[in-house]
Amino acid sequence: MLIPFEIAMFDDVTLFMLVLGRMAGVLSVIPFLGGKGVPVKVKVLLILTFTLLLFPVLKLQAPQLPKDIISLFLLVGRETLLGLFLGMLSNIVFVAVEFCGQIVGTQMGFSMAGIFNPILDTQPSTIGSFQNLLAMLLFLSLGAHHLFLRALVESYQQLPLGAWIINDKLVYFFINSTAAIFTLGVKLAAPVMVSLLVTGIVLGIVGRFFPQMNIFIVSMPLNIGVGFIMLGLTLKVFLRMLENFFAGSGLQIKSLISLLT
Repeated sequence: MLIPFEIAMFDDVTLFMLVLGRMAGVLSVIPFLGGKGVPVKVKVLLILTFTLLLFPVLKLQAPQLPKDIISLFLLVGRETLLGLFLGMLSNIVFVAVEFCGQIVGTQMGFSMAGIFNPILDTQPSTIGSFQNLLAMLLFLSLGAHHLFLRALVESYQQLPLGAWIINDKLVYFFINSTAAIFTLGVKLAAPVMVSLLVTGIVLGIVGRFFPQMNIFIVSMPLNIGVGFIMLGLTLKVFLRMLENFFAGSGLQIKSLISLLT
């Protein structure tokens, strides 16, 4: 009489592990919750808490489970990989902001003033860290993290456990998403890049007319001043571009899920 009960318990534990794998993939990379600055113990606690809260509500049916332990671990790994795919979409804009900060910081002369960023585990420029914090605050204030958590819950209904596949369209999707990092980064940095380019041209012309002037000494504080002024003047444009990108994240998530089915 205990055998059916043991089989039911094994199926429930296996199903819980599959849900836990997908949950771990998303929550380990999503900004703010999955950043490098969040301790591992806190991440594990968050993943277990979300899984325990959602597991009774999802009412999922166990897929055809493999009989050997290796295939079972591979199935859990597939679910974790799917969660990573969903979570990576939320990091695209932050990598683009970091790229923008590197460009602006280098042109302003802050390339030597790098500080450690625990979120991306890099040493960006000071401008990059400032813009990254702005993007994070905007991400939370718009509730974009709710969008990805909601997509995670809905993915269990749209993508049954162990049923998603990898195809060539999925590869092209991530290639285009990676290209968007450079496109968005250059767009965000364009106002400061253009203004500092014009400043450099003007200093070059002045240096030709006044050879006795030390252009190098003059250019350092001038580039910093012009850069900060342009950052302040274009701050609304910067935030609006990020807001539009966050607003389009829902379509990206739907596109990714449709490619996985």
